[in-house]
Amino acid sequence: MKAVIYARYSSDNQREESIEGQLRECMEYANRCGLTVVNTYIDRALSAKTDNRPNFQKMIKDSYKQVFDLVIVWKLDRFARNRYDSAHYKTILKKNRVKVVSARETIAEGSEGILLESVLEGYAEYFSVDLSEKVLRGMTENALKCMNNGAGTPFGYYVDETQHLQIDEKKAPFVREMFQRFADGEMIKSIYTDLNARGARISYKLKKSRREVKEYERPLSYNTVRRILSNRKYIGEYKFRDIVIPNGVPAIVDQEIFDKVQRRLEMNRKAPAKHKAEDDYLLTTHLFCGKCGGMMVGECGTSHTAKTHRYYKCANQKRKHNCDKKTVKKEYIENEVIKAVMEKIMDDALMDELSERLYALQLSEDTAIPQLKEQLEKVENGIENMLNAIQQGIILESTKKRLSDLEEQKKTLELELIQEQIKKPFLTKEQILYGITRFRTLDLNTQEGRQRLIDTFVNAIYLYDDYALITCNYKDGTIRISLEEIERSDLLSNGVPTSPQGELCKRLL
Repeated sequence: MKAVIYARYSSDNQREESIEGQLRECMEYANRCGLTVVNTYIDRALSAKTDNRPNFQKMIKDSYKQVFDLVIVWKLDRFARNRYDSAHYKTILKKNRVKVVSARETIAEGSEGILLESVLEGYAEYFSVDLSEKVLRGMTENALKCMNNGAGTPFGYYVDETQHLQIDEKKAPFVREMFQRFADGEMIKSIYTDLNARGARISYKLKKSRREVKEYERPLSYNTVRRILSNRKYIGEYKFRDIVIPNGVPAIVDQEIFDKVQRRLEMNRKAPAKHKAEDDYLLTTHLFCGKCGGMMVGECGTSHTAKTHRYYKCANQKRKHNCDKKTVKKEYIENEVIKAVMEKIMDDALMDELSERLYALQLSEDTAIPQLKEQLEKVENGIENMLNAIQQGIILESTKKRLSDLEEQKKTLELELIQEQIKKPFLTKEQILYGITRFRTLDLNTQEGRQRLIDTFVNAIYLYDDYALITCNYKDGTIRISLEEIERSDLLSNGVPTSPQGELCKRLL
């Protein structure tokens, strides 16, 4: 697994050595867990109370490239101290298949915050869906007229004044050339390298402010050419969700060459040497060796019967051979952990207690809302005092001006409070209880459902030879599961199966 390190200190009073200390401990953690560090991101003298941190934002942007799997921080407060920013950016990283881990907090302090983040994330999804349904009605009407629905303009087209796509005669020849050269057997890298050298550029717009939209250009890349070659708009097909309209846009390439390109793309996709089939290991970054503390990582092997077996193995045993921890079968340990967690979720008393804790956690969050409410209360008291003075006949020029200033200040504070409440919603106890009990209805037959359950409730799992300790994301949330029954089966062993040729077939995820 590839990782990056994010380090930060918040004020000039802290020494530069604090960054060095964070990096050193994060590197020690990476070495202990068998991780390869590919980059570091450092913000100096910047607070985590704001997300306006240059290298933090660069790290988030780089996560879209999917060149690393983990972000290692010294402690979780280095990532963010604001619960809402933390939930927002962890959600972005999760979509990019990146996880955040702490070098010092295997059992994270304040881990109940992970539960709160998950509930907030769920409500954000609800509001997003509700809003999208309203927007969708208008977009569907546009789609029936084959109008551009606000998505990026495909390379080789432009949007006319009626919001319809038209062929850009300057760039369309590049598109035809891409299809022809790929259909003739040329590699994608060779195609975009040559076209970039000849001045081909992708245009895109970036919103700088509410009124200002600036247009930029960037060179072609592997992904952009790959998307172009599979985009059916180039044969004139307009598609929006379930709406498909043939000849809805002007075609740039003909059907025959497009079909030839699709056949070659499909052959490349199935080529075994290009990409291995993914097999997600649910407990990655959660499962630790009970003997040496190293992270346990996924591995697969082929037996003499050509059957594939999947395991978790101690990274130190795998890399340094200095730990004798036995491997454990993937399906077994994952199913046991999910079963143990679901038993806790079904406990009504525990769910009630958790909702109380998470509600209290919201109150303790350092946000602007309590300060705005306090300021608004003072202003309202000031207005009331002014009105009382007027009723008593104390009417001075300064009294009128002070009252006018207070009224204006009240309007400003009310607006700021509404904006802050929209950005950072405060959930009631009932909403929190509903949010965490919804996990009872997760579809555990899907990879997504199982992963969401693990990531939300499981903090760390320490695996010993005869039992496992599961620490959950709430105070005193420890579960012990016995592994005695599998000692009598073939699910645990000192090694992994090998191929008939005796070579180890394995894959680290």
